[in-house]
Amino acid sequence: MSALFGTYARSPLAFERGEGVRLFSEDGTRYLDFHAGIAVNALGHAHPHLVETMRNAADKVWHVSNVFTIPEAERLAQRLVDATFADSVFFTNSGAEAVECAIKTARHYFWAKGETERYEIIAFTGSFHGRTLGTIAAAGNAHYVEGFGPALEGFVHVKPNDIKLVEAAITAKTCAILIEPVQGEGGVTAMSVDYLRGLRALCDKHGLLLMFDEIQCGYGRTGRFFAHEWAGIEPDIMAVAKGIGGGFPLGACLAKGDVAKSMVPGTHGSTYGGNPLACTIGNAVLDKVLEPGFIEHVDKMGQRLTWHLQQLQQRFPGQVLELRGKGLLAGFKLNDSIVVRDFVARMRDDHQLLTQGASDNVLRLLPPLIVTEADIEEAVDKIAAALTALDAEAAKEHVTA
Repeated sequence: MSALFGTYARSPLAFERGEGVRLFSEDGTRYLDFHAGIAVNALGHAHPHLVETMRNAADKVWHVSNVFTIPEAERLAQRLVDATFADSVFFTNSGAEAVECAIKTARHYFWAKGETERYEIIAFTGSFHGRTLGTIAAAGNAHYVEGFGPALEGFVHVKPNDIKLVEAAITAKTCAILIEPVQGEGGVTAMSVDYLRGLRALCDKHGLLLMFDEIQCGYGRTGRFFAHEWAGIEPDIMAVAKGIGGGFPLGACLAKGDVAKSMVPGTHGSTYGGNPLACTIGNAVLDKVLEPGFIEHVDKMGQRLTWHLQQLQQRFPGQVLELRGKGLLAGFKLNDSIVVRDFVARMRDDHQLLTQGASDNVLRLLPPLIVTEADIEEAVDKIAAALTALDAEAAKEHVTA
């Protein structure tokens, strides 16, 4: 029996090493990784630049404390500011902590202005913001909230992609709107450009802050550095993680200067957030993500993945019901007769393709951003083989019956 908490339904499969978009199990079996640690391994496995950076950093300073200046954090923060809407950055260890920082920053911004009654945040059904008490309350998913006592108050939930529902939910207590431009866990649902623009307009009209959770859909995954760029708008606060560390635990909360300025010494903190080793790796990831042509490659591969999935849907219309997502955060809804959890296991065990399930019976595809079209074709061929096998099994059962 494992000494770990039983919070994960783990497969017994364990990996010994990785290379690019491949993982190798202890017995040498090769797997095509369209899971990427749930969108974390943006540069794939054992990327030479990250490996070299880690080796060089290992002989230097791993950790000090945020009571000292950390040059690596200063550099990464400035580079993120230069490449985004933001003026200030707070580093965290995870996405949940980045969202927690975003929530606290939004509420404290209004408190510092004397508007202490404005603390409610409009959030959305189907969202996922992390596993802390604050972030499960923000998402509002009953499955995640159950069993942990009263949910943190101050969140109002509406169905996404309906701007009228959002406007109707705004009250004198509302301080912000929190949304994922593309929901990952919630079913790979992409918000429309018009909807995101409408949220920005509502925030401007009512003096609210717009907060984006780009933990899964950011850092190039949709074919832009951040997904909100497709709408040509800017948030006031944004939570980032996953791809930012390329596999090393790192997250960040980005904010505009007038919003962040209320977060003075004593209002927030993190022991490990922004430590030298994490930010050294973060800078190495950013070297590649902002390299000329990198995001353009992701955009092209996202388009090719969409095309191949369209062909798959035409071939298996009874099983592939709807395509979802944006760029390399893609997925499709399966027929209810196919349980996505079981299909993920079938892909892993029978076809050596690593994928991820999502809500609404959606299969999620999250390849490393370095993926090639040949990798995409191989993955779709594996999915097609699995669907063909299911067709054959269903036909056999029908004849037997």
